[in-house]
Amino acid sequence: MSDALVAVREALLATPLSAIALTLAAYLAALWAVERLGRPGWCPAVLLAALLVAATLWGLSIDVADYRRGADWLMLLLGPATVALGVPLYQQLPHIRTLWKPLALSLPPAAALASCYSLALAWALGASPEVLASLAPKSVTAPIALGIVEELGGSVPLLMGGLLLTGVMATLAVSLLAPALGIRDHRILGFALGVNGHAIGTVRAFEMSPAAGAFASLGMSLTGILTALCLPLAWRLLGL
Repeated sequence: MSDALVAVREALLATPLSAIALTLAAYLAALWAVERLGRPGWCPAVLLAALLVAATLWGLSIDVADYRRGADWLMLLLGPATVALGVPLYQQLPHIRTLWKPLALSLPPAAALASCYSLALAWALGASPEVLASLAPKSVTAPIALGIVEELGGSVPLLMGGLLLTGVMATLAVSLLAPALGIRDHRILGFALGVNGHAIGTVRAFEMSPAAGAFASLGMSLTGILTALCLPLAWRLLGL
């Protein structure tokens, strides 16, 4: 490593604020790149930002634990950001009231499938109980998923990786499959993005329309609540 890179590395490790600055800079750079690409549904800014941060840590030989000590301050913003989704949800409340029956019928199986298919694949591949516990809440927004994974005894880093991949793949799947299936109703698309893609899917839904964003925030919130209530209980009943 050159002397210049060593100096940059030491500067980043000198204060926790450097990790926050690196994270924000990576996200702003990713937003700029996504705008230049025309905001493709398969490439959310958070994915590019994560890759930029990972590349920087690798290039400067910075341990992830050192980075997390500073970046953990950003985790405090996850809760308020999730609560703020109640504003567009309230704005679309009249539309939601008219569709409460199909929403109530579709949510439980959708939330259950979001957990079960990953658990089934991981179990079939011989994953350990810690890996299973880490993947179980991967479709739930991060503030709720962190509480669930700690209760189940999973790994937070593995969970965060699962959350990122799940959000990206859910956004990609909806972007590709919805036109092929002839699904154009933004309420349906938004709800699917929120249930399966948590915050990443919700961001994509808001890019589509306010109605899609409102139903995405509804799906994300209800999935989080239902999973937080039912998943730990099911975990104990199954003896996992």
